[in-house]
Amino acid sequence: MTDAQGFNKADVAWMEHALSLAQRAEAQGEVPVGAVVIDENGLLAEGWNLNISLHDPSAHAEIVALREAGRARGNHRLPGCVLYVTLEPCAMCVGAAIHARLERIVFGAPDPKTGALGGAFQLAAVETHNHKVAYSGGLLAEQCGELLRRFFRARRSAPESG
Repeated sequence: MTDAQGFNKADVAWMEHALSLAQRAEAQGEVPVGAVVIDENGLLAEGWNLNISLHDPSAHAEIVALREAGRARGNHRLPGCVLYVTLEPCAMCVGAAIHARLERIVFGAPDPKTGALGGAFQLAAVETHNHKVAYSGGLLAEQCGELLRRFFRARRSAPESG
C-alpha cells in the first residue's frame, strides 16, 4: 500500500529505523541523523552521525552507512539499494550515493541550508552524471525535524564550558 506521497509501509518502517539511529547519535552528543541502506534482502547497513566523535568531517550518517554497505557487498557499487536518511542529504552524501549507483534515496526532514536534493542545491538533476538516483523526501518529516530542532535548542541553551 502506498500513500499519497508515494511512500509505503516498508518505507515508513525503514525511516522509523533510521530515526532510532538518529536518537543513538543524539545520545552520543552527535547531530541526530540516522541512515539505513537496504537491498532486496532487507537491511544491508546502518549508520548515524559520527563526525564529532571521530573528528571526521565525512562521517555523516549516510557515508557511514554507505561504507558499511560496500563492505557487506564487497563492492563500492550498490545497485538496487535504497538509502533512508532522516535529513535531506548534503552535496557530499548525494555525490557518494550517485557514485555508489544507489537506486533511490528517501529522506525525512528537508534541509534548506545544505540539502542537495532540492533544499539548497539540486544535484540529482545534473544532466552530466552517468547515473540517475531517484529520490523522495518528507517521510516522517515532522518527527525527523523535531528531533533536530530539540537537539539544537538544547545546544544553544547549554552553558558554555571552558
